[in-house]
Amino acid sequence: MFNSERDRLDAIIRKYYAEKGLPEPDAVQWASIPFAGEWGISTSFFQLAALEARHGALPSAIPVPERAQQIALEIADRIGIPTGFSHVEAVKGYLNLYYLTTAFTNRVISTVLAEGRDYGRGKPQAERVMVEYAQPNTHHSFHMGHFRNAILGEALSRIVEFAGFPTIRASYPGDIGLGVITIVWAYQKFYRGQEPQGVHERGQWLLKLYVEATRLLEPKDNENPEERALREAYDAERRELYLKWDAGDPEVRALWRMTREWSLKELREILEMLDIHIDVWFFESEVDEPAKVIVDELIKLGIADDERPEGPVIVRIDEKLGLKKEKYRTNVILRSDGTTLYLTKDLALAKEKFEKYGVDRSIYVIDVRQSLYLQQTFKILELWGFKQAEKCYHLGYGFVSLPEGAMSARRGRLALFKDVYDEALRRVLLEIEQKNPDLAVEQRKQVASQIGLGALVYAVLSVDNNKDIVFDIESALTFDGRTGPYIQNAHVRASSILRKAGGMPEAAPYADELTNHEIQLVELIARFPEIVRQAAIEYRPLLLANYAYDLADAFHSFYHAVPVLQAETEPVRRARLALVAATRQTLANALRLLDIAAPEVM
Repeated sequence: MFNSERDRLDAIIRKYYAEKGLPEPDAVQWASIPFAGEWGISTSFFQLAALEARHGALPSAIPVPERAQQIALEIADRIGIPTGFSHVEAVKGYLNLYYLTTAFTNRVISTVLAEGRDYGRGKPQAERVMVEYAQPNTHHSFHMGHFRNAILGEALSRIVEFAGFPTIRASYPGDIGLGVITIVWAYQKFYRGQEPQGVHERGQWLLKLYVEATRLLEPKDNENPEERALREAYDAERRELYLKWDAGDPEVRALWRMTREWSLKELREILEMLDIHIDVWFFESEVDEPAKVIVDELIKLGIADDERPEGPVIVRIDEKLGLKKEKYRTNVILRSDGTTLYLTKDLALAKEKFEKYGVDRSIYVIDVRQSLYLQQTFKILELWGFKQAEKCYHLGYGFVSLPEGAMSARRGRLALFKDVYDEALRRVLLEIEQKNPDLAVEQRKQVASQIGLGALVYAVLSVDNNKDIVFDIESALTFDGRTGPYIQNAHVRASSILRKAGGMPEAAPYADELTNHEIQLVELIARFPEIVRQAAIEYRPLLLANYAYDLADAFHSFYHAVPVLQAETEPVRRARLALVAATRQTLANALRLLDIAAPEVM
């Protein structure tokens, strides 16, 4: 529905509620009526009638369905037949308004062409959102699991921002811990000064150090006494190095900062490739001391129980919430030796988000294994008194594995993103050379990068975030079916039509009956703002990924069945060119929100 019509209808409905003394809803919920000779919109009054019944306010104990129909009839009478609509009806508690078909078609097309890149953008919202993502541990290399995290977070950030919410992109890399120190130890002991110079080469080299160090430190089958003694000595060395780091040893800290920067340089370069621009960087090492202060505060407030020195500091979450059945359990927020845990530091991070950045909604893009842990974190924040806790949300995601099995950093069995990207680029370049040899050489790499990245991004976003992915580059790169290149090709075809037409001529309005292919396109284009809003509210980029495929698929069908440049009359030709332009713009907007390029050629 168009904002101007919705606003006028909402105003009439709200005025009716006020005059009748009825409870006013936060928003009037409208749903689209699929095309069946006409397009329409609908809203229901059952919720309002049920609310009256619960409060004993229904006149003469009228049944809820009858009351809902009564309200629908009275509002239909007030509305009349607004401009652009053919008729209005009240049916079984629903208010249905039907558009004049050609008027609706022309309004959809003209709206898209007038608003351009802003078509589908929501009204400014008051709540500020922070999305936390793209945060692999340092001293490792960026793999396809990290890629899934980064793309989910970026797509969600773009969708939420486009829906009208002020949005802050945040990253919280884990830059300290025994795993990080293990790599620093291996570098210091065996490889100091031997690092490669390339950004990606150095990042991947750090991962190799981790794999090698893990093999040295893990017990082996049939380990002899000398091997065990050496392994234990190595383990003692790295733990001693960790203690030195914790004590602020200048040499250890300098070595840690240097190797950390190698890792961060690779991360920043990959994020730049993905067109991801983080607004705020938090680091785990920076919230360690503030977290200890928070523990003292929680003890004083009676939220945490201090069992030191015999035990740790804990929060009995279920007990503090007054729950009779176990749900959130008990969690440790400080070890008996006074060291912090992930939870301690996440509490400190949340406090900074809420107080320093004024965040109303905080979205954590973290794998599904952390579901209980994050629920515990949110509940402790609630006990602490942060009202934002109820609007903290965990966007969990499943694992990315390979056809040969699960990825493992410890075993060195990973699909590194840069390797996958390079292979995708190579394959697409070969495809371009075969199918479009006339494309200028300088354009080929740019187009190949757009298509290769688009394929990788869509392979991630087209799967429900809660499901695991078995990543298969062959399937991702196909130009047919539910893939990124298939959707991008619809944009290319629309661009080609408009180029052959010499650009976009002055549009002519639709005056005749539409073909089924045109009807399907108009209906999908009209739904775009609603899909954006729904994806933002439900935190589900998948909805937009599915929508982009449906729109591209409908356009491919239209492209093969409906003549545009060879249309029977000039007015029909110009009307169809306008529809092609509107489809192209909507596709470009959808792809941009998914962090996928919309190429002009392939």
